[in-house]
Amino acid sequence: MPIIFEYFGILIFFYSNEHEPIHVHGKFEKYESKAEFYIVNGKVSEIKLKAVKGRKPLTGAKLRDFESFLEIYSEKII
Repeated sequence: MPIIFEYFGILIFFYSNEHEPIHVHGKFEKYESKAEFYIVNGKVSEIKLKAVKGRKPLTGAKLRDFESFLEIYSEKII
């Protein structure tokens, strides 16, 4: 589980050998969500947040922090 960023205590990481679409996980304490990146013409056109099976999703301020981070750094992530 390579951690690529940490933002306000949220670990942003991916699992090796994962499935499409390109996505990262955001984890804070026992909460975890994932963000899927949809790319059109080489640019991120949409980011969809999804729940991770068996985990409680990020909520409130931590979810907003994760969303803000993704908006700013999505191109670097992919």
